[in-house]
Amino acid sequence: MLHKASNKRHNGGVIVEPNLSNLLSKLSPERVPGSFVFVSVGFSESLKGVAPLASVMEAEGLSVVLRREDADRLGLHYSFVAAWITLHVYSALETVGLTGAVAATLTEAGISCNMIAGYHHDHILVPENRLIDALTELKELSESYAMLLRS
Repeated sequence: MLHKASNKRHNGGVIVEPNLSNLLSKLSPERVPGSFVFVSVGFSESLKGVAPLASVMEAEGLSVVLRREDADRLGLHYSFVAAWITLHVYSALETVGLTGAVAATLTEAGISCNMIAGYHHDHILVPENRLIDALTELKELSESYAMLLRS
């Protein structure tokens, strides 16, 4: 399904794309090197100089994403080892449907995903052993929208 015409605008000096079809046609998924884990730490716990790559405050504690080697060095427990994919398209934070389209594509392929919206890009953490499958699915999604827009 194609979506309404693009109305690109500036956001902090960057041109962002609010149109879902245009966004999906230009996902440019790329692996961030390394292995990543989610851990939960108490509010008063120190990460001993390790800067979290992402975090969210929850009632139970601070959930953070760390490089696996940092979590291991700190002796932190984790149960999920992920590969990190960045979508190198500049999306508007209020664009409706990007997360849903990406998650639906990966769901159809049986790949779990944890989405993180950044100010400039969206990021996806997938099971490390499904990285190649996830990249393939995302590239195919993007190529299918690019073909639709060209026709």
